[in-house]
Amino acid sequence: MDVPLVLLGLPACGQILLDVCASCHANATCEDKLDGSGKVCNCKYGFVGNGRTFCQDKDECQIGASKICGQHTTCHNTFGSYFCNCLAGYSPSNNMNIFIPNDGTHCQDIDECRITGICREGGQCRNLEGSFDCSCQKGYRVRNGHEPFNPQRDNASCQEILCGNPPLIESADRVWNNNSAPGSTVLYYCKEGFVSVGDRNESVCTVSGDWRGASLTCQEIRCQKPVSKVHSKMLWDGKSHAGSVIYYSCEEGFYTRGLRNYSVCGENGQWEDVDLWCEGALFKIHITNTSIIVLGVVFLGSLTAFLFLQTRRLELVPKSPILVSSDNRSQIFISLWEMQINLYKLFKVDLLIFLKNLQNQQWIKYFLHCIFIANTYRCICHFNTEIKPPINDLLIYNGDCLQWKAEKYEKDSELYKVTYTGSRDYQRSFHDRGKRFVNSKADQLELCLNLYPVTNYSISVTAMLAKFTATITTNTSLPEFETRVPILRLQRWPNSLDLISLYQVFVLPVEGIMMFDCSAPASLNSSSTSPSEYITAQLDIQNVGTRTNFTLGDGFFYGGFYNSPLESGRDYYIILRVVSQWKTASKSCCALWAKVTGNDDFTSKLQHRNREQK
Repeated sequence: MDVPLVLLGLPACGQILLDVCASCHANATCEDKLDGSGKVCNCKYGFVGNGRTFCQDKDECQIGASKICGQHTTCHNTFGSYFCNCLAGYSPSNNMNIFIPNDGTHCQDIDECRITGICREGGQCRNLEGSFDCSCQKGYRVRNGHEPFNPQRDNASCQEILCGNPPLIESADRVWNNNSAPGSTVLYYCKEGFVSVGDRNESVCTVSGDWRGASLTCQEIRCQKPVSKVHSKMLWDGKSHAGSVIYYSCEEGFYTRGLRNYSVCGENGQWEDVDLWCEGALFKIHITNTSIIVLGVVFLGSLTAFLFLQTRRLELVPKSPILVSSDNRSQIFISLWEMQINLYKLFKVDLLIFLKNLQNQQWIKYFLHCIFIANTYRCICHFNTEIKPPINDLLIYNGDCLQWKAEKYEKDSELYKVTYTGSRDYQRSFHDRGKRFVNSKADQLELCLNLYPVTNYSISVTAMLAKFTATITTNTSLPEFETRVPILRLQRWPNSLDLISLYQVFVLPVEGIMMFDCSAPASLNSSSTSPSEYITAQLDIQNVGTRTNFTLGDGFFYGGFYNSPLESGRDYYIILRVVSQWKTASKSCCALWAKVTGNDDFTSKLQHRNREQK
């Protein structure tokens, strides 16, 4: 390369001086020499050469990225310079994509676990130096891979463990809340007419995704050959499973005695006892113009008798009864009643004859329609026994209390079995069952059952000795309180796997058409502005036993919420919300707990009484 020679003039000594700066390379700069003796051409930063004839690019990256850019970097050479990038999993400390580390910039680890959802549903993140990996939370398992995994590199993910529908057990019903996550349970109960065999009726969804635990089988209940009754016929379809019924009727020429003419195959595999026996003609009657003669065959003691002739009450005069036979069950007498009367040869005579058994105090009524034919009266007899069942006038009062009358001999005791079953149309998984026993000589009995509100109940009362059952149904209503500080009862299911985190008590003033959103945020709080609905208490699960009484409006704080006293004269609905929380996920369900009605008269009386006490 030819360098132009520039002559600046002739010095005194006659020498020609060279302009050094004019001879510098395009990628060089002209600088003073360190000793002050003149100028020198130096290549610019990023170039190497003699400064005059050549300055070529310097490859800074050739010494290694870690030496020039630092750890966890890549180096990129440019014409006269270079720049650095961080490796995947690292980020520059100055938050710039490219950098030159002359200002102290370096590459630092990225915490990928701070990115929400990086491991997707059911995954939990673990940060690593320059990377991360994922594993599955409880209730989830790896799909298309194994733990640990990286969803950005692998095709693996976490899948919720679901056991699906629980298996069916033949002749059994399932009680299940449609939850098939690990820890969920399903209960099995044998259907009516079947008895359970096996000691475990609960199946649990396991972490392996299958249902295990139930060992129940259901066997059909069958009764043996039914008992026969003397002088009776059986009406039976030949079936002997639980609930099958046999009806008995007396043969022609015999009269029916007893309270029950049928037998049911019970769940114990036995036919129920039949309170029935068949007797011959109870009495024969002979009427003439001047007398009425009754010849009676009487079981189980003597009788007293009278009759009505049109509107007159006429006494029958008994003769001494004659004992004709006796066994362990009964004594049979022949008794004669006789009465003298002038019927004036009436063409038609209607008679009512009442016979009273002195042993059980039951009246037997007969209606006779008689016609005078050929100097005698021929009568047609209609039989009617006025017997009340052992349990009658069964009724419900105060929502869940039973009352009934007992028909029995006054000195006898009777054992009553009270069973009840409850269900809800709006909550198919709900079932309530119970059983109580009462032994009493009383003629009128009362029993309160403590039933759940807003539930359909079927209640049966069985007199065990008399083998008689009466049934009644009821629909319980929501508990209603008139006090401003009602005590509400909370009863938890004793199962510790119910996944409940807390309870929240909402107060809703009753006003017009109301709507309540159970999924509303749980951060609502009560304030002086009296919102239309507010949380008055929050009960953490660790503070709630299997049975808890909560006093509404007592003025205390529960879980950071003020349990504000209720305003007098207003009606309120009380709603209980059950909340289940897992990390950031939350689910809830609600139930209408009670209604508090405003009672100005009650409040004014209470205030007046307080003033008097002061």
